[in-house]
Amino acid sequence: MLDMLIRLMVLLATFASVFLIAQLGLGRLWSRRVRFAAVNQRLELIRRGASTEQIMATLRKNAPMEFDNLPPFIGNMLMKLQRVLFSAAVPYTLPQVLIGLAVFTGILFLLFMLVLIVMNIVITPGTALLAVVLALIVGTALPIMFLSMRAQRRRRKIEDQFPVALDIFVRALRSGHPVASALDLLTREMEDPIGSEFGLISDEIAFGAELTDAVEAMAHRWDLEDIRMFVVSLSVQIETGGNLAEILENLADVIRNRASLYRKVRSLSAEGRMTGWMLTVLPLVTFVGMFSVNPEFYLNVARDRIFLIGFPSLMLLYILGVFWIRHLVNIKV
Repeated sequence: MLDMLIRLMVLLATFASVFLIAQLGLGRLWSRRVRFAAVNQRLELIRRGASTEQIMATLRKNAPMEFDNLPPFIGNMLMKLQRVLFSAAVPYTLPQVLIGLAVFTGILFLLFMLVLIVMNIVITPGTALLAVVLALIVGTALPIMFLSMRAQRRRRKIEDQFPVALDIFVRALRSGHPVASALDLLTREMEDPIGSEFGLISDEIAFGAELTDAVEAMAHRWDLEDIRMFVVSLSVQIETGGNLAEILENLADVIRNRASLYRKVRSLSAEGRMTGWMLTVLPLVTFVGMFSVNPEFYLNVARDRIFLIGFPSLMLLYILGVFWIRHLVNIKV
């Protein structure tokens, strides 16, 4: 009994020693990281010695642009995808992402076909179609869904940061700072994504752009109504005059009230939106999971000629259902 008690005390002492050493080491590493880490990406690029042109090119990467030389349907899809890449802070351009997705999807298709050959399964048009759809789901659809979720999180973050940024801007103006100095304060105090965005506005103004044009470009990049209201407030103040600090303070209150209403609507529609996500993602995950566990479940049916008609029809109905669900749960406030 005494030996067990001694062993238990030794184990507890060892655990406590390792825990304390780990806490001290991690605490020191974290304090050093906080001390030397930059608040946002723009300040980090400045700390690394990047030039202003390089900083602006990095922050503007994947900024949404019009594809007027393409058909409207394809151009709108590419512009939406580019806005997703910009909002998700993907460090690659739209052509690089499209080429990467195409190559990844092609490699998956070849791997699936190789697996079918190794399994001594006869390659028919139905099995080839099944491999194409599976490769598109794994190589294209699921990555784009992941990027869309990440972009949506960053958009919600900048919506939450914008009223706080207006409050800091108003206090700086009332303290006697000019507009350029107030913007510089935002670039040094605010985290990403809005800190780097206001830093980009500050750099554009330094290159000779108008304040309203720079902020309007930011609103176009993020497609946010709150920033567009900020542009309108600035334009009215520049044309008619008035107390800019008071105007922006009232605008911050309006944005907060609008955000409160938006959150109420989201909470009331949370069940419908979650159902929409489940109905969108679950068929794809089920299809990939079933094919991974029991590929014969689909391959036996894929040899039938009716599969070439039924399977594309089901995929078309699925796509129509996804667009209809998004239309139902996309509530504008």
